[in-house]
Amino acid sequence: MAPYKAQTSRRNFLRKSSSAALVVPLLPLVNPFEVASGVMSTGLEVYLFSKHLQFLDYEEMAKVASEIGFDGLDLTVRPKGHVLPENVERDLPKAVKAIKKYGLQQKMLTTNVLDVKNDADMHVLETASSLGMTHYRTGWLIYPEGQTIEESQEIYRELFRNLEIVNKELNLIGCYQNHAGNHVGAPIWDLPPILPSKESESLGAQYDIRHAVVEGGMSWELNFRFIAPYIRSIVIKDFKWGMKKGKWKPINTPLGEGMVNFDRYFSLLKKYRINVPVSLHLEYDLGGAEHGATEITIDKEEVYAKMKKDLIFLRETWNNAE
Repeated sequence: MAPYKAQTSRRNFLRKSSSAALVVPLLPLVNPFEVASGVMSTGLEVYLFSKHLQFLDYEEMAKVASEIGFDGLDLTVRPKGHVLPENVERDLPKAVKAIKKYGLQQKMLTTNVLDVKNDADMHVLETASSLGMTHYRTGWLIYPEGQTIEESQEIYRELFRNLEIVNKELNLIGCYQNHAGNHVGAPIWDLPPILPSKESESLGAQYDIRHAVVEGGMSWELNFRFIAPYIRSIVIKDFKWGMKKGKWKPINTPLGEGMVNFDRYFSLLKKYRINVPVSLHLEYDLGGAEHGATEITIDKEEVYAKMKKDLIFLRETWNNAE
């Protein structure tokens, strides 16, 4: 595969911008009635996170996802994923060919991409772009000890600024997922200061309602209002609090059996007119499939049945939300 022509312009951009002063953006004040970009459709575009089918090859993975009723797959292109980054130019076209064979869309992928100065990251983006993909999840960031949060945010602001430029050249949309714990973006409030802008069409947030409720508790709606204009893709999953080895921890559950108020959440998505691709995750017990195992300990038909059940719940709850 020939290198994408953006390589040269990318290098020129990085060379010109390396000495530029960083401008700290003002925190946007979000009107509760302000809407995110996009026009609402009557349906919901749902992609299955392919992590849960890594015990299947590309052909069988695509066949199963199609038979269950998904619109497409959110393909893992990362270490231990369906496609390994070092083999992306060889294997991603194979995966996409299989997915399209079964009438599925292929616009989403989950990566560990963060740095456009990293050749491996660029190969993933260039290959995805050449195959017509549009949305990808980036890698995660942390706040390291030894430097202040403000110092880290200044570094990450530049990282995302560079990534936004390359995404624009490649017609891609990068999405940073909020993840509970000591990750950048876990509190939600720390994301807008490092994301390019709420108007950016090339880099935004992948909003994960499960992690948002874990961290936000009863104030998750305020967080949602704040991040809404930045949302470019969505993750759906559920959880409840429970005891494990004497400690309170979030325990993943099938949709509708946990603490996420999907009726309220979907009504807010409709109110804000947020129309973006949805990735369905199943991180409760699936015999190892929840963790991306290549060999599972339960019958695969049981896994498929649980996927179907969650998908039905998702679509029915969405249709009934007002």
